[in-house]
Order: sequence, then structure tokens, then C-alpha cells
Amino acid sequence: MGFFDSEVVQQEARHLFEDYQSMMTLGGEYGKFDREGKKIFIEQMEALMERYHIFMKRFELSDDFMAKMTVEQLKTQLGQFGITPQQMFEQMHRTLEHMKAQIEA
Repeated sequence: MGFFDSEVVQQEARHLFEDYQSMMTLGGEYGKFDREGKKIFIEQMEALMERYHIFMKRFELSDDFMAKMTVEQLKTQLGQFGITPQQMFEQMHRTLEHMKAQIEA
């Protein structure tokens, strides 16, 4: 069975995409949140990024051809912006840390 044939993989991919879309929509209202709302948003983004990071590690560790191609496509796409997947995750982490610092000030 291929990596993408797994119902678990399909469900997690769908949930990650849906959750990401919801967070991006919600993020558009971030400036209107009170301090506690901002904290909750940041915590949820951190949890989402952790889930995404784990999901991508599954791709990287898989022997499945399509999983490996997906990783290569991501690397190529990010490479067009001069970053690696690891740098993308590090940048997201820095951004969230900066957001935390702003609400603590």
C-alpha cells in the first residue's frame, strides 16, 4: 500500500489543510483579539505547526515514491524563495515567538 493510500494519512492531510485554512482566516482578525485571544491563537498555531512538522517527517521517513516526490516538490517550491523546509519551520517558530513577546510587552 502506498503512503497516500492510507486512510490515516488522508485524514490527517485533510485535517491539517482544513485547520490551516481556518487559522489563516482567523488570523486575519488577529489585530482585533484581546490579549487572551492572541495567546490562544498563538498556542493553536504552535500546535498546528507541530502537527505539520510531524506529518512532513513521516513523508521524509517513508520509502514510498510519492511521499519522496512530495518532499522534493516542497523543497523545490521553498527553494524558489531561497529557504529549506527546516528554515520554514524555524521562521514560523521565530514569528510565533515574536508574537508572544509583543503581547507580553
